[in-house]
Amino acid sequence: MCTLCGCGTGSIEMKASDPPESHGHNHSYRDDDKHATDQSLVPQAGNGHDHSHSHTHSHAHDDDLLDFDKGPAGVHVPGMSQTRAIRIERDILAHNDMFAADNRRVFADLGVLTLNFVSSPGSGKTSLLVRTITDLADRWPIAVIEGDQQTSRDADRIRATGAPAIQVNTGKGCHLDAHMVGHALDRLPLQSGGLLFIENVGNLVCPAAFDLGEAHKVVVLSVTEGEDKPLKYPDMFAAADLMLLTKIDLLPYLDFDMGACVAAALRVNPEIEILTLSTRTGQGLPAFYDWMTRRVSVSLNSVEPIATGRHGIEGRCS
Repeated sequence: MCTLCGCGTGSIEMKASDPPESHGHNHSYRDDDKHATDQSLVPQAGNGHDHSHSHTHSHAHDDDLLDFDKGPAGVHVPGMSQTRAIRIERDILAHNDMFAADNRRVFADLGVLTLNFVSSPGSGKTSLLVRTITDLADRWPIAVIEGDQQTSRDADRIRATGAPAIQVNTGKGCHLDAHMVGHALDRLPLQSGGLLFIENVGNLVCPAAFDLGEAHKVVVLSVTEGEDKPLKYPDMFAAADLMLLTKIDLLPYLDFDMGACVAAALRVNPEIEILTLSTRTGQGLPAFYDWMTRRVSVSLNSVEPIATGRHGIEGRCS
């Protein structure tokens, strides 16, 4: 169980159209892999509602607001103290960061620019990737890791463009982690100087906390959502380097305040870059492609010779 979100750790299913190609991660994968294998870290069920820990409710509006994010852990887990939640979270993220570092070395060795696309469901991530791959197929080799709880529909759409794609099904899990991405890399044919898109599970909460080894998190927000999303889900927008505001061709039909949305994003993250686009009409896509072009160049210039021919560190995963 992941205390950041309470998600389950069911089996992870990977589907690929290409034969496995190892990049030397040596992740010994089992169906019972867990975020944390120490069962002492899992809270035990209790009787009734134990309110012995502090909720630190906010009473800004008398009794009409229950605010569970004011404790030291910033999260409420029933039956678990704030101190214990902090300890478990640190353990989970420390292990994730080790795998993320392994992934990052692979990307650096190959000069691959890796972008982690995050958003709520229905923002248009897959449609954007299909259009991007189609437009840029002659410019760079592109590969995709698709994350969903079930089905391989998004990966099938990507493969129809001719790009290799690995589908990672997370079961009850609501986000990708670096361990999952490492396994996907063992099966994904990456080419030097290319692009890797990671399409995370549709969720504006948990993916913010998990480094996958990417160069940039790209948060995708459609105008069919509320302009206050950055304020309601600040961790995700604070973690992102780029916000893509999509489906702008629908603006004439919506009551969406573009200025308020941009202001909200900059309030949460003054350094975030913001681009607006329409996948359907192509408006704004050249600016997004230019943004990636500059960063691919940086990735290629930072490539160093691989001395050992091995990527990652052995023995970290059981």
